[in-house]
Amino acid sequence: MTRYCIIGAGAAGISALQQLRQAGYDVDCFEKSGRVGGHWHTDYEALHLITARDMTHFEDFPMPAHYPHFPRRDQVRDYIESYAHHHGLYDIIQFNTEVLSVTPVPTEGPVGSAGWTVTTSNGSNVYDGVIVANGHLWDKKVPRFPGEFTGKQLHSSEYNNVKDIDGNRVLVVGAGNSGCDLAVDVAQHRLEADIVIREGTYFQPKAYFGKPRQELDFLKQFAPDEVDLISRLLARVSIGEWSDYPGMPEPKHRTLAEGSTVVNSLLPYWVQHGRVGIVPGIERFEGKTVHFTDGTAREYDTILWATGFHSSVPFLDANLVPRRKGAPIRYGAGIIPEGLEKLYYVGMIAPRGPQIPVYGMQTKLVARMIGLHENAGEHGANIGAYISGLQDSEDRIDIVRAIWEDQMKDTERLLAAFAAAHSAAVPAASNA
Repeated sequence: MTRYCIIGAGAAGISALQQLRQAGYDVDCFEKSGRVGGHWHTDYEALHLITARDMTHFEDFPMPAHYPHFPRRDQVRDYIESYAHHHGLYDIIQFNTEVLSVTPVPTEGPVGSAGWTVTTSNGSNVYDGVIVANGHLWDKKVPRFPGEFTGKQLHSSEYNNVKDIDGNRVLVVGAGNSGCDLAVDVAQHRLEADIVIREGTYFQPKAYFGKPRQELDFLKQFAPDEVDLISRLLARVSIGEWSDYPGMPEPKHRTLAEGSTVVNSLLPYWVQHGRVGIVPGIERFEGKTVHFTDGTAREYDTILWATGFHSSVPFLDANLVPRRKGAPIRYGAGIIPEGLEKLYYVGMIAPRGPQIPVYGMQTKLVARMIGLHENAGEHGANIGAYISGLQDSEDRIDIVRAIWEDQMKDTERLLAAFAAAHSAAVPAASNA
């Protein structure tokens, strides 16, 4: 009997677990910690969803109606746990079990086509396929600069609240959603914050006309490029432009899709109130003094690094994971690793917009691939080679949702064509 392995019991892992169980597959799920929910247990207290409650949920399991439009971290954590309890997943997940290695079963065929040996802290098993759902928001990335900073330093993953800060002069490095959240948190507690913004970015509010952006019905009639334009125009009316905020660099890209976008209207608010200053890139450190690329220098007590994460898969040999721009190269809307069969990523891509629904959508495609492999016999159907031969490779984690949705549709089309071709070939082979 075939059996499958899921690595991780965060939102991606439990979504994959339920989807595959629902499709009738036998699955083991290993979780290094003793809980489900991953980073939602340890994220900073000021974190709220940037997507609407009613758009950010598992299939057929909406968030509670009494939640606010943009739930806070602990509410999202409780929601994820409730999903696992509702489906009885706690009885299936093997907690406090670290996956140490995932190695392909030796074969003369494509790598992975004979299955995978998964070795955990509790032993080893061979699986017909492996779903990697360990997340991409846990292996912190901190850049290096000349000199030494002698104040306190925390990565965003280590920051809980302003009680973690030494002194009252804080430098936030990184101007994505997390960096802006941290700068706002510092400002709202009446500490002095600067934020490094090296490149111009577009700021978008969470809501227009009192409603979450994703729930504006009138936008649904427009194409993605038209929605991009309308969103920029609405933001210009409500927030203004980069030139309205001292120190803000001009965006180099013309559209939201081409460049970086931050869903946060409070950072510009606090810039205009003088609680947050904007500074350019860091050149070097000297004690508590930070020298910037424009020749200025300022002293800080604490640096908060909101500089992102490495997309790490430590249990796979590095030679099995070709990378580009630091991220694994994938196909099939971020699901299929380059050069491997019967191994799948769920959650190794982050289409802009609600994340939780993405995991179930990806796993549905995984289930179709698993079915094709099983129908093909012991060594599978070489789905990875088939898809990678017909699609461009993908190295993005952050990706415009419309582009990702097109990739999903193309992968569905290719899988349907593969299934049709191989089902038609069976009678012909039997008559030979």
